[in-house]
Amino acid sequence: MREIYPKLPLIIISGPTASGKTSCGLKLAGAFGKKACIVNFDSLLFYKELNIGTAKPTLKERALIQHRLIDIQSAKKPINASDFVSLARQEIDKGHREGKIIFLIGGSAFYLRALIKGMYETETTPKNIKKELEELYKEQGIGPIVEILREKDPESLSQLHLNDHYRLIRAAEFFLTTGEKISIEKKKMDEKNPYDLTSDEWNIFHIYLNPPKDIHQKIIEKRTREMIELGLIDEVSELLKNGFTGEEKPLNSIGYKEAQNFLKGELKDMESLIERIIISTRQLAKSQRTFFKKITPKNTYDPLKDEEKIEKDVADFLKKNYTGQA
Repeated sequence: MREIYPKLPLIIISGPTASGKTSCGLKLAGAFGKKACIVNFDSLLFYKELNIGTAKPTLKERALIQHRLIDIQSAKKPINASDFVSLARQEIDKGHREGKIIFLIGGSAFYLRALIKGMYETETTPKNIKKELEELYKEQGIGPIVEILREKDPESLSQLHLNDHYRLIRAAEFFLTTGEKISIEKKKMDEKNPYDLTSDEWNIFHIYLNPPKDIHQKIIEKRTREMIELGLIDEVSELLKNGFTGEEKPLNSIGYKEAQNFLKGELKDMESLIERIIISTRQLAKSQRTFFKKITPKNTYDPLKDEEKIEKDVADFLKKNYTGQA
C-alpha cells in the first residue's frame, strides 16, 4: 500500500465549459515536456466516436503531451462515476510511480468530487432489475420510473430534473436493489462537507478558470459556430447511420442532442440550432459556476489576464512539492 505521507502533488484545472482549460493545461504541461501527464475528467472526452461536439484536444496536441482517459470507450457503453474513479486512480498512481507531474483537467464537477471525496456506498444492480427498468423505460418512457420514486423516494425525485432520465433511473435502481433511498446515502456524503476537496492522499493545487461572464458568452457563441462549421451535423448523422440510436447518454449531451433535433426537423434552420446550443451551453456554464463557487480550496484566475500568474503559482507549488520521484 502506498504511504500517504508525504502527499504526492496533483494539479487540477477546472472551470465552466469553454473557459480555456485545454489550452491552459497544454501550455502548463508543455513547459515540462515528457515529465508531464494530462489526465482527463471531462465525461465526454472518454468516447472514441465523439469529437467535434466535445472540443476534444487534437491528435497533434495529444502527441505533444501524454494524455490519459481520452478515447478509451465507445459511447455505446457509457462510463459512470464509479468507473471513472477506478480508472483515474489507476492513471494517477501510474503517473506518480513514473515521476510525472500530473495535470487533472476537465469540467465534470461530479466526477471530480467523486474522485477526491469518494462515493456513497452502493451495490451492483442485479441484471433482472436493470432489465425490468430498461424495458419499462423503453416501452412507457420515464413516467413509470417517476412514479416509483414518487412513492418510494420522493426526496430524490424532488432533487432531480425530470429530464435527467439517467439519474432518475439510477435512483429507482438503487431503491429496488437495496430497499434504501439513494437520497439518504447522499445525505451521508453531504455530512462530510462535499465541497471541501482537501485530499488525504494528494497535495492538490486547484486552478479554477473563471472568465468574465460577458466575454465568456462570446467565447461560447464563437465555439458553437466553429463546431457547426467543422461538421457537427455530419458527425451526428454518421453516428446514427452506424448503429447508434441517439438514446445513448453521451448522445444526449449538449450539441449532440440539439443536432439530433435538427436532423429530425424539430428546429427550423441552422440559426435556430446554433441558438439552442448556445442557450444550453450557457445554462451548463451557469450550473458549473454555481458548483465550483462552493468548492474549497481553489485558486481562481481569469484565463485571459492571469497566464503569467498561473505559471508562477504552479512553479512555486511544484518547487515545494515535486521531487521528480514517486
